[in-house]
Amino acid sequence: MYVPQHFAAPDLQAVHELLDHSGASDLVTWTPRGIMATLLPFVFDPAAGEHGALLGHLARNNEQWRHGSDAEALVIVRGPDAYVSPSWYATKREHGRAVPTWNYVTAHVYGRFVAHDDPAWTESLVRRLTGKHESDRPLPWSVDDAPEAFIKGHLRAIVGVEVVITRVEAKWKLSQNRGPADVEGVTEGLLTGTPQDHLVAEAMRDTQRRTAG
Repeated sequence: MYVPQHFAAPDLQAVHELLDHSGASDLVTWTPRGIMATLLPFVFDPAAGEHGALLGHLARNNEQWRHGSDAEALVIVRGPDAYVSPSWYATKREHGRAVPTWNYVTAHVYGRFVAHDDPAWTESLVRRLTGKHESDRPLPWSVDDAPEAFIKGHLRAIVGVEVVITRVEAKWKLSQNRGPADVEGVTEGLLTGTPQDHLVAEAMRDTQRRTAG
């Protein structure tokens, strides 16, 4: 991924937070029929391997898990993103030399692909996934809420997958190439928009805090 220095991730903690808080991401691997991609929810395990791992599962009928074991895989993790209007730039009002752009946070995670055709491994993964997405709910659902035979049937229909991370290319494109007045204008403009726009504004301010000084 092309990452100019001024759009580099502010620090490793920010990258880990992105991996930890992300919902679903694209798993991309090579198969005999060519490149294949599947959108999957992942759990980030920072303690696995040297750089951590992303854990998920595929449908057993999805041929992607049968190919490329131990080969390199790519997971495309997306943070918030939003359109940026040139009307928000203070400098646009001064000289008019401004065009639209897009602000976003993303990470390309590369690693060794491992398939886990093991019900115990997959059940542990499913419990971690549901815990991640249910823990803050008023009435959190648990795997134990469903009949055991029902859960076992579902586990037979999926296969665990793990991407043991070897490197991460992360990009925080959040107007760092603009002056302070333009950055503030973009932030304020985003705060008048959608909830997704608000998340980008929050990411901009968080990045400023992390990189200050």
